[in-house]
Amino acid sequence: MEATPFSIAVSSSRTVIRSFPSSFHTSSLVFLRNNRYKTCHLKVKSTGKFAVRASFSGDSVVTLLDYGAGNVRSVRNAIRYLGFDIKDVQTPEDILNAKRLIFPGVGAFAPAMDVLNNKGMAEALCTYIENDRPFLGICLGLQLLFESSDENGPVKGLGLIPGVVGRFDSSNGFSVPHIGWNALEISDDSEILDDICNRHVYFVHSYRAMPSDKNKEWISSTCSYGDRFIASVRRGNVHAVQFHPEKSGDVGLSVLRRFLLPKSTLTKKPTEGKASRLAKRVIACLDVRTNDQGDLVVTKGDQYDVREQSEENEVRNLGKPVELAGQYYKDGADEVSFLNITGFRDFPLGDLPMLQVLRYTSENVFVPLTVGGGIRDFTDANGRHYSSLEVASEYFRSGADKISIGSDAVYAAEEYLRTGVKTGKSSLEQISTVYGNQAVVISIDPRRVYLKSPDDVEFKVIRVTNPGPNGEEYAWYQCTVNGGREGRPIGAYELAKAVEELGAGEILLNCIDCDGQGKGFDLDLVKLISDSVSIPVIASSGAGCSDHFSEVFNKTNASAALAAGIFHRKEVAIQSVKGHLLKEGIEVRM
Repeated sequence: MEATPFSIAVSSSRTVIRSFPSSFHTSSLVFLRNNRYKTCHLKVKSTGKFAVRASFSGDSVVTLLDYGAGNVRSVRNAIRYLGFDIKDVQTPEDILNAKRLIFPGVGAFAPAMDVLNNKGMAEALCTYIENDRPFLGICLGLQLLFESSDENGPVKGLGLIPGVVGRFDSSNGFSVPHIGWNALEISDDSEILDDICNRHVYFVHSYRAMPSDKNKEWISSTCSYGDRFIASVRRGNVHAVQFHPEKSGDVGLSVLRRFLLPKSTLTKKPTEGKASRLAKRVIACLDVRTNDQGDLVVTKGDQYDVREQSEENEVRNLGKPVELAGQYYKDGADEVSFLNITGFRDFPLGDLPMLQVLRYTSENVFVPLTVGGGIRDFTDANGRHYSSLEVASEYFRSGADKISIGSDAVYAAEEYLRTGVKTGKSSLEQISTVYGNQAVVISIDPRRVYLKSPDDVEFKVIRVTNPGPNGEEYAWYQCTVNGGREGRPIGAYELAKAVEELGAGEILLNCIDCDGQGKGFDLDLVKLISDSVSIPVIASSGAGCSDHFSEVFNKTNASAALAAGIFHRKEVAIQSVKGHLLKEGIEVRM
């Protein structure tokens, strides 16, 4: 997805002009990474014409309030993409002296308020906003403006907007967290939302503020998910949004541009969309590994358990991950997921190539990025211990929006089911406590085990749609660890229920039997898990054509569907999948 072409003309003291033809290739923007450009004239090789002219003064600096939780790199990249430099808040005075302030709140409510209060920034922030200075809060940056939150609370907020931030109600059948691309109902005087044009924006949150008579004058848009909640607020120069503009593609960039350059004009009006509700997500997955030269490459084997090359099964090199991720973004992928397939045995903080992939990808890919592989506690050769929280934090700082935990979550679930005690020490619990459960995806890798009788095992058993090789009518799904190599005494159903209780925000549901076969998702498995938990479920393994996506969405409660091989080999285009889903009456982001 490319940014909508636009040109900008502002005061004589500062001019920023950009031109993006429709054929512009996003990889050409890599040069922005190392430039703090005061005055520059740059020429870059591209598939079309591209020119940047920037003459910076203090007016072109954006002050960023980053309190150290979650992925703020994407906001930084989006700001720089739009031609601005960044000044980080170090002291309360930096807030008071800001000409424009962006607060990209990420994580949980209480830790964020603790940081603001302990550093004396809460009072400065209130003063700045009360004086009607240009402000944009994002996600938690909106919620903190309210009086309090029920998240691990009640916890007192900044108290600028009347209302309490409460958790979504999952009892009505809606999955919580609210994750994905949803539609807005925008008021007439929204200003920064003027270029959304009825298109989807990306949400990821478990808590929301509700409209009331006391806060109605603040509300600039709402969104429906079970109930109608506040999606954005505006009063004068003060704005805040519950969704993530930095992860909402070209639509989100238009919101940031409207805030940073309110007098800018689009050279081409965006195409009017048809967003009406939460869209089903189509996710592109890249299995990455280190080759003999130390570079990360994308691979895909014919069977799930071939996570490393062997004589029996060839793993194919399908390209460089940064380039592929950029292409998938332009093709319309709703999210991009990286799986470091050797991460279960490597020390991830020493995995500099993977961190670099995230950093470079996040510069030009403005949809959510998930990374998985080896996120657990480590002790290095020198005896230095690294917690899973430290490992995850480095991934977040490098550009990941969500992290995916596999084997470590299985061990944590087994211990929890054995003792009934939440220790708070597992990687799942640690990371979800600090960053919020919406930042933690649990990757489940089950194998179908056929049974003659439902009483043969202690785990959840289902009657299968297609009988086993010996006519078996029943099966259970045994979870595995270490890339599918080792079976564990826990079923997919039991694991899913346990990790939800431990704080997971989403489940990536693989299937060893279906992976790489191209015959469709395991609908029995997806239905079992998506009907059993109240968190979103991503169907994975087995997609071979567009029909398989509509089938899994029509027959199960999956929130998203993921594919790797068919996209890598260009057997099916992402836009073809989405076009098919639209024809089938399934809402998607276009």
